[in-house]
Amino acid sequence: MIRAAAILTGAALAVQAARRPRVLRIQRVSRVVADLDRAVAFYQDALDFRVLSVGALDFTIASVLGAGPAREAVLQLGGQQISLVRFEASGAPYPAGSRGNDAWFQHLAIVVSGIDAAYAHLTRHAGWAPISQDGPVTLPPANGSVRAFKFRDTDGHPLELIWFPAGPAAGGGLFTRIDHSALAVRDAARSAGFYRALGFHVAARSLNQGEAQDRLDRLPNAVARITSLRPPAPDSAGLELLGYRPPGRPAPPGWPQDRVTDWVTMIVDGSGQARALRDPDGHRMVLLSAGNSQAPAA
Repeated sequence: MIRAAAILTGAALAVQAARRPRVLRIQRVSRVVADLDRAVAFYQDALDFRVLSVGALDFTIASVLGAGPAREAVLQLGGQQISLVRFEASGAPYPAGSRGNDAWFQHLAIVVSGIDAAYAHLTRHAGWAPISQDGPVTLPPANGSVRAFKFRDTDGHPLELIWFPAGPAAGGGLFTRIDHSALAVRDAARSAGFYRALGFHVAARSLNQGEAQDRLDRLPNAVARITSLRPPAPDSAGLELLGYRPPGRPAPPGWPQDRVTDWVTMIVDGSGQARALRDPDGHRMVLLSAGNSQAPAA
């Protein structure tokens, strides 16, 4: 009888796992802003994003986040989207003194066709603040000889310009696409397991440390274990887990209208109801079924 019960339990677990929503692609990353017009202008002028739509935040998304009314601008770069969201109820500003190993850290990595030209273009615009020291940084060959520069937008959200030496970036132009959103995590293995259960696969792992990494993150003597995650859709942006040692501060509870509250909207298989989740470090996501999702036309 005990063995039969165990078999039944295992079958029930298998059925439950089979019914679990599986992420197909990332639809967009959303960021909370204090001034929608100012934020849109910065992403348009300094980073070449294109506005697709401006209107009320979708009621379903606001409901699952437990948030009030808001206006949202959906922007596109290459084949990927972000949204900038201004809630009617004002929230807290981005935490002062934030660093890359703090658990709330989440950046957008923007692929550029030339890092020096992209950095020069950015410097011609006001409102941003540098994270990296002394301009773009070249990482060692062990980390792909990637060139990158990290900075903060007009609301304090971190971003990264990134150039890959393998060849021309797809999409054309100076700012070409969003490669990934990077999340600081305290336990990379635990977080990777969480996202694999949602349908992501591990595309690469690396260990980043040394003088160049210190300059890039403005974190002296930090060691970063990087785990690159990708959803099934080949044209989707991915996620990157940043497991820093030593880790930074844990994430504050926060309200949806606080500017630190980024969330990633993901399209999942099936036709179930929308739901909001948090990963083991508190990063937020909204799961929308493929049959019920709506996106502005590109």
